[in-house]
Amino acid sequence: MKAKEIVTLQRSLLVDTEKLLNTQVEMEGTSSAYYLSMASWCHMMGYENAAKYLYTHSDEERMHMMKIFQYINEAGGHAFQPEITGIRHNFNSLREIFELILEHEIAVTKSINNIVDHAFSKKDFATFSFMQWYVTEQREEETMSRRALELFDIIGEEGVGLWTIDQELGKLHAAAHPQV
Repeated sequence: MKAKEIVTLQRSLLVDTEKLLNTQVEMEGTSSAYYLSMASWCHMMGYENAAKYLYTHSDEERMHMMKIFQYINEAGGHAFQPEITGIRHNFNSLREIFELILEHEIAVTKSINNIVDHAFSKKDFATFSFMQWYVTEQREEETMSRRALELFDIIGEEGVGLWTIDQELGKLHAAAHPQV
């Protein structure tokens, strides 16, 4: 038996599933870097609660990345540290940041759904089961992003509006992360 055949026999993770999961690792890593950059911009602009919200969100995205990374390796695959480049560092407004977050979270949901669909079609029930946590998590991520963005329409950005939005983001963060 050749070395490649032995390795193939010692793994349950399909090669095409491994590729999809490694792509998701990259997406989660990029999310973490993107949200960290947004947090820094918010901090610099004086939106302390928005910054805290995004620092925490960045940490969560890295944790999401690490869960998939470890799953790949534990299933006999080879997870790759993503090369993350092209992260934006300047933004036009606080509203723009939360519009970009919602857009990004919808793209992540689509990617997760693609992996789940693939795993089910290949009868890879271990990966299918593992990914169910991400399905639920993405619903929460999208809902949180929508609630944050709705603050801009409800409160408005004039006068003390942005300050009030920042305060409400702090409350939204505290409700979602009572331990932080």
